[in-house]
Amino acid sequence: MRHLRRVGGACALSAVLVAGACSDESPAQPDSAALGGTLTADYSGDGPGSLVSADDLLTVDRRLSGISSTVARVVYRSTSGVDGSATEVSGTIFAPEGDAPDGGWPIIAYGHGTTGVQPDCAPSTDPELLGSSPIVTALVRSGYVVAVSDYQGLGLDSSYHPYLDATTAANNLIDSVRAAQKLVPDASDRWASFGGSQGGQAAWAANELAGTYGDGLEMVGSVSLVPAADITGLARAAADGTLTADQKPLLQWVLVGLAESHPEIDLDDYRRGIVAERWDELSACGGPLAADRTELAAQIDDDDLRPATPEAERALEGYLREMSLPRTRSAAPMLVIYGGQDSLITQSWTDGAIAAACAAGDTVESLLQPNAGHADIDGAAAFPWITARFAGTPAVSSCPAPPQP
Repeated sequence: MRHLRRVGGACALSAVLVAGACSDESPAQPDSAALGGTLTADYSGDGPGSLVSADDLLTVDRRLSGISSTVARVVYRSTSGVDGSATEVSGTIFAPEGDAPDGGWPIIAYGHGTTGVQPDCAPSTDPELLGSSPIVTALVRSGYVVAVSDYQGLGLDSSYHPYLDATTAANNLIDSVRAAQKLVPDASDRWASFGGSQGGQAAWAANELAGTYGDGLEMVGSVSLVPAADITGLARAAADGTLTADQKPLLQWVLVGLAESHPEIDLDDYRRGIVAERWDELSACGGPLAADRTELAAQIDDDDLRPATPEAERALEGYLREMSLPRTRSAAPMLVIYGGQDSLITQSWTDGAIAAACAAGDTVESLLQPNAGHADIDGAAAFPWITARFAGTPAVSSCPAPPQP
């Protein structure tokens, strides 16, 4: 039985896990990462999770580097969830100091919240991982190797970012675990996914694909805070003119990715007014173009993102359904924590996703916090839940008991 160090400051999870999440506020402009020498690692193979490069990351939060034996920016191979093509993805990997427990260091694939949709929006380019360094620090201090995928298209300009495509994000998280094993010799095969907002969707999706795409690894569970699990409701809200102020820039970033994934889309079916006129500024996360994004996002009118025709609405709903969860039974237990006052991911959308996962036979512990929004969720339950999964304690399910025959 593995013994993990207890974490301090777990109550800080609420704001940290969803830092940078979609809202009308632009993430901080990233700095360029300063890299040291090439790290010793297993660079063999060319399949998913194989390492292209691993370099000592010199510019990182000292609270994190001070407790880590490995601090690396990596590039590893993964797979697009849109067309199945081979991709390269960047990210960061951190390992604890000291001797690994019996069986090796357990691994957390950490899914970061939304940071943007352009190559310069990657956590690995910023010393504080664009807001994620406190939670990564807490996880490393608790005795986990932590792999933080930038996600496809963030950090590298060799591809685009299919924002909120669940399969792509899941593949990226799973392959970050394989990359961590290539870099950290005493890393375990046992892992969990953990994230908030966009990362909450990624963590959930990784659990669903753990038994197939993640074959060869032992998934013990996933934690999803305020996950963007089922986003199909964005299409109806856009058509009805009921998108919230937070959902408008969210949908605009979704459309940026969809236009790349589906070249047949005519963006002018979904954008007009300030969205059409200032598309590049609204799509940016850093640099001069992003300076006015907050102000511009606040000016988006209900008609600016309304589908031009009922056919366009149905097409958008179909694309969003393809990106959403659940789609198959999960491989391991899930913890989902979400808020009743969430103005970004509507409570009813998450309610529906959880109900569908329960109907599929998943083990889901769901915790609704009725008075919480998207960025003030209390995630304190996440750390002991993860610790229990690695310890082999059976998970509790909130799902209704299946009907008796």
